[in-house]
Amino acid sequence: MEIKTRERHLSRGYSEFAYAPVPTRWTKILRKNWIFQAWRWLILNIKILRIVAFGHS
Repeated sequence: MEIKTRERHLSRGYSEFAYAPVPTRWTKILRKNWIFQAWRWLILNIKILRIVAFGHS
């Protein structure tokens, strides 16, 4: 009887939480949009430039 109790409390590897989320339609559109990607690239480069220019502190 003790073994059955332990088996019930094991995690389930095939539950819906075990899989990666599926991107929404809007996410897919933004990933393919070169204007949005260029904007994100610019913002990322500005952040990196700030870190390099002002140090890591």
